[in-house]
Amino acid sequence: MKKLLSAIAIGAMLLQPVPVIAKEKEPVKITGPANAKGVTNVAIGSFNVGFIFESIDRTAASGGLMGAFGGTTKAKSELVGVTPEMMQAVTDAAYADFVSQLTASGYSVQAPGDLFAHATMAKTKSQDMPLDINIALEKGSKGKATYYKPTALPALLMIPGDFMGSGLSSMGMNMQAGQASMALTNYAKAANVGVVNVVYLIDFSQQKRPGAFSFGGLQVNSALSVSADYSRATLIAPNGKQSVITVKAPVAVEGEFVEKSDASSGGDKALQAGANVAGGVAAVLGFGGLRFGKTRKFAFTAKPGNYEEGAAKAASLTSEMLIGRLAPLR
Repeated sequence: MKKLLSAIAIGAMLLQPVPVIAKEKEPVKITGPANAKGVTNVAIGSFNVGFIFESIDRTAASGGLMGAFGGTTKAKSELVGVTPEMMQAVTDAAYADFVSQLTASGYSVQAPGDLFAHATMAKTKSQDMPLDINIALEKGSKGKATYYKPTALPALLMIPGDFMGSGLSSMGMNMQAGQASMALTNYAKAANVGVVNVVYLIDFSQQKRPGAFSFGGLQVNSALSVSADYSRATLIAPNGKQSVITVKAPVAVEGEFVEKSDASSGGDKALQAGANVAGGVAAVLGFGGLRFGKTRKFAFTAKPGNYEEGAAKAASLTSEMLIGRLAPLR
């Protein structure tokens, strides 16, 4: 009996949360920086803002550190309450802000009609608008996102690398992206201008973290962020070569943007807790083969007005960072 009680006590200790300290990442990665040299006249070929509505994150367990002995920890998060009008408003605001910042940095920005009316773009087809993509997130995770283009641009174009789709549906999108890239490259050469392509992916479940921008006077209960690795700016130079600046650390904004709630049922929580304790006891006693995981469901409800403000601010901060790295390359 004493051995059993000791085993249970050890199992309980193993289930205690352990703080994890993340290392600071470089905010951006630049490839082909020399290709941006001398480019001061540009056109905007694409500007797309994606909104993650669902994410399923899976992490292989490691003993009691994850609270799931030998199993998998899974969290399903869903965002509700964001309307098409809200997403369009965020996208239009982000585009206008990007063009304004680009102009303020010394670039001459062409009107959209100059590019889209050119003969090189005649056979280029727009992606669906809005564009729904099953995206492959980090290893072991996946999600669903909807992409919007600004009202000022007549077509939603993607180029290779703008998204990481999963499933057969992404094959057709990849083919269209390749065709769009070729057309935009031909335009850059024909018009002797740089063509800028931007994509931002906005996540709703990014936890608040030190250093995130916070709106003054607001109680922080969540954070919106422009996602790392899935957000970037690509400059196609007049010689056809590219400079790509990729976001490598989330650009987060804190504030009252969404209401978060645990959507897991009480029965699920009790069952998983009991299974995990049993798994811990079995591991301590030397029994193998028990692989219990943990599943949690979270619901995020957007607050109209606040959500748009936070998402637009995150996009603006990202634009400031990307243009701040692009301009010195001229």
